[in-house]
Amino acid sequence: MPRQPEWDILTVWPLETAKRNIIIAGCMGMAYTQLTLSAAAIDYVRDLGGTGLHVGILNALPVALLGFQFLAAIIANHPNYRRSLWVTCSLVQRAFLIPIVFGPVIWPELGNTTWIWIFLGAIACNQALQHFCSPLWLSWMGDYLPHYDLNTYWGHRQRWLQWSAAGSLCVAALLLSQTDLGVRIGYPILAAGAGILGIIDVLIFLKVDEPPVTKLPQPRLHTVLLAPFRHRGFRSFIGFMCFWHFATMIGAAFISLYLLDHVGMSLHAVLALWTWSWIGGAVTASGLGRLSNRFGNKPLLVLCVICKTINMIALLAIPQNPTTAFYILVPVFMVDAALNAGFAIATNGFLLKNSPAENRTMFIASGTAMAGIVGGITAIVVGAILSLNQGWSVSLGGHLFTGYHVCFAVSLLLRVAAIPIVSRIHEPTSHDTIQVVTSLIGVTPLRMIRYPAGLYRNMFVKQRNVRQEQTETRPEPTKTSPPT
Repeated sequence: MPRQPEWDILTVWPLETAKRNIIIAGCMGMAYTQLTLSAAAIDYVRDLGGTGLHVGILNALPVALLGFQFLAAIIANHPNYRRSLWVTCSLVQRAFLIPIVFGPVIWPELGNTTWIWIFLGAIACNQALQHFCSPLWLSWMGDYLPHYDLNTYWGHRQRWLQWSAAGSLCVAALLLSQTDLGVRIGYPILAAGAGILGIIDVLIFLKVDEPPVTKLPQPRLHTVLLAPFRHRGFRSFIGFMCFWHFATMIGAAFISLYLLDHVGMSLHAVLALWTWSWIGGAVTASGLGRLSNRFGNKPLLVLCVICKTINMIALLAIPQNPTTAFYILVPVFMVDAALNAGFAIATNGFLLKNSPAENRTMFIASGTAMAGIVGGITAIVVGAILSLNQGWSVSLGGHLFTGYHVCFAVSLLLRVAAIPIVSRIHEPTSHDTIQVVTSLIGVTPLRMIRYPAGLYRNMFVKQRNVRQEQTETRPEPTKTSPPT
């Protein structure tokens, strides 16, 4: 077992115990994320008088500040161990938001507009710290967890994370629907509970073993920064991730706002909808992890990207009726969450398996941070456009189209355009996507397409063979002498 850092006086867990507790900690961390950045946060901003611009900024911050991962990657090559730095920053990040969200209740005289920007600033600091910690944690796990069944384990972990997300959103929906607290008080209560769970999440890792950092022999800044872009596999992966975040954030950043503002769903209905969606991911995550472990990360990515148009199509088609829209979107969001789970498993697996140990943190940061910056800028720009064109609409065929529909339509087209880009990702050890599809449905898609024609063809051949058999087995007529 590697030597432990001097500051750590705790006895570490065995590997199997640590793997189980990493999942438990991850569930608490997922609950923290969902309770602080769910639709309740969007409604909290709306209650303070926020517009589409403010919501766009709120949804952009979790991805726009991914650039802080580069800072972590540069720093991570200097200390011998990452855990003390990760624990310190993570504890500050989990507790930082709690006093801010109670501000509008305690000091309302500052005004709603001021509190909106203070809240957005607090979310920005929160996400900056989270993204600073993320590559430190992932590189730690990449060095610690065995790679031979990494995707299977990641899928198992992802399943429990999805259940945790569903449970936390269910609690949030019940709190806000069954009480008279209102979102201005209800959301701070949710954030306080989330902070407690998040702190427990961090403390669990005090007893998880950490191998020492594998350092670059000559950690020159330009060598560290450019290494992922010189790697063929990572260069193709980074290019895809940038385009994908651009394509998705045009529409995905405004789904909850669209349901609240245009469709007219209540907050607890939107939270219930997202709860059902996480259940869809929970029941499929383990199987997708095994699939990725067997066939590779690239084919699962390709399959998820091909199917990720389903939610944009549904959002364009639903009527402006909250009840009908809810029942239409429940199965669609469950399928979409399953695709998101597969996407997360494949991307994390690609990052951990294809990054060299001596510069793993920078490879992880490059694989996510560049894409996040692109996605964040996209969400802010689109949010500003929606805010400037608030109230614009056009009626076509009895269906009212707004700026939200334009965003969803553009996002749909760009998602389709991402299919050939994801197909160019270089991962030599992966199988073809067609093998994944065959494994899932038990038959090749080409055979399914040809099935009706093949059915009639087989029926014709079978009838012909029967006639031939009857002809061959029919007794020959008895020969008789002609009459004289």
